[in-house]
Amino acid sequence: MAQQSETDAGRVAADAALLADSLAAIVGRNHVRADEAARRLVSADLSVRTLATVALVVAPGTVDELRRTVAAATAAGFDLVPRGGGMSYTMGYVPERDRSVSLDLRRLDKIVEINRDDMYVVVEAGVTWRQLFDAFAGLDVRTPYWGTLSGFHATVGGGLSQDAALFGSGLYGTAADNVLGLELVLADGSLLRTGSWARPGGAPFFRHWGPDLTGLFTADTGAFAVKARAVLPLVPKPPAMAAASFGFDRMEDMVAAQADITRKRLASECFGFDPFFNDGFEAAGISLSEGVEILGRVATSGRGLFRGLRDAFNIARTGKRVLRKVKYSLHVTVDALTDRAAAEALDVLRAIAREHGAWELVNAIPTVMRSAPFRPIRPNLLGPNGELWVPMHGFFPLSKAVEAVRATDAYLSQNRALMDRHGIRTSYLFASAATNFMLEPSFYWRDELGPLRLSVIEPEYRAKWQSIPADPAAREVVVTLRQGLADLHGKLGAVHQQVGKYYAFSRALDSRNVETLQALKRLFDPDGRVNPGALGLR
Repeated sequence: MAQQSETDAGRVAADAALLADSLAAIVGRNHVRADEAARRLVSADLSVRTLATVALVVAPGTVDELRRTVAAATAAGFDLVPRGGGMSYTMGYVPERDRSVSLDLRRLDKIVEINRDDMYVVVEAGVTWRQLFDAFAGLDVRTPYWGTLSGFHATVGGGLSQDAALFGSGLYGTAADNVLGLELVLADGSLLRTGSWARPGGAPFFRHWGPDLTGLFTADTGAFAVKARAVLPLVPKPPAMAAASFGFDRMEDMVAAQADITRKRLASECFGFDPFFNDGFEAAGISLSEGVEILGRVATSGRGLFRGLRDAFNIARTGKRVLRKVKYSLHVTVDALTDRAAAEALDVLRAIAREHGAWELVNAIPTVMRSAPFRPIRPNLLGPNGELWVPMHGFFPLSKAVEAVRATDAYLSQNRALMDRHGIRTSYLFASAATNFMLEPSFYWRDELGPLRLSVIEPEYRAKWQSIPADPAAREVVVTLRQGLADLHGKLGAVHQQVGKYYAFSRALDSRNVETLQALKRLFDPDGRVNPGALGLR
């Protein structure tokens, strides 16, 4: 991106000052920020790449404030970049131009309605997955897909925009598969509702009332409109849960087992780790034996007192050593109507794992993740010694899972000498979503953490790691290798969640699809003000 001239920068600053006064009249002066620290914080995500720095940060607290904010900003000629919990690693909310306003949607954090008769919940876009999870405590319902590993910070609106996956994904797919309707603010500040919610006075109980307009605004990284509210379906909270963990010597065997398990559609979650993660589990500060609260949750999460206490005892006895000396580990959870049904389903999955050479481990990892799913993000955001973590991912058909991991591993092996020179290490996360396989390779290296990471880790770790010096040479190597992986996955036929401004989405489509998307962009956002560059659209 070309640098701004001093004249252009001065004009942006002057116009931003005028807009700030207008926005302060809408949301309150305390919710409009123009200081450099605030602007830089929201202008970079976890991808370690920036394009520009927003001129203002504004945090509307109601849907009406959001509508008026959007209308005022676009009328003043500013781009809008929606931002939720900030956990994007694909430049989803990284602005393309300095003449931009970051929409901090975290104040839109109300759970509007939990309707147990018609089985849906209405939430504002800034509600976190942890907040929603806690709202169902003591109730007999939950959402089918119920959050991502970053759910301590990640929001529902962000999850729908990024198409997040993990909790519940084995049975129900991704976040975008589990939404009934949306309330959206278009570029001119007008409101659009989808599904049965589009009928004036209608209840938001049905998604497919005519063409699926809801789907246009999911997995879009905010390219077409700003999400204000979402309606998610509810399912009965499963009365019984069982979990198992398995060890493998070979990556191909674990992935083949994971593909076979995924085809059975019995596991609510099915995910695997590689030697880097397994070896660093203890050092990462993910303590399975510490914390009365977590062990208490484990004990009470069992659907029988004996089983819950047994799981807690096994975790306490094994502690953080559960993955030590395990090359590859696979973890599954099963939800069912009865303990017997859960156990029978787990027996089927055990048999599949054994067919591929697995041995069973203490089920500490999936049990703790289920009992305390949304914990502080640091262990998932940084390496065990404060290394930067930057992932990428590809979604593959199950028949291509083994081929994808082999090709990825070969690519990284070919570049191992280069990475070793710069102290760069890699790891893999393997996950299932419905009948799909996800591979998430990650890079770790010592480099300055930057304001976003420092803002979300615990104070003691912030003090410990905030002085790590920058390593631009290693960072550039990671950027290059990460792009090479994205290109490789593209050749293997991968698709991606959280497309953002990183993956070659529009360039990978045929011309008719691109023309259709561009026409929709012009329809909803005629001047290209809403998150330009997302999906490759402007």
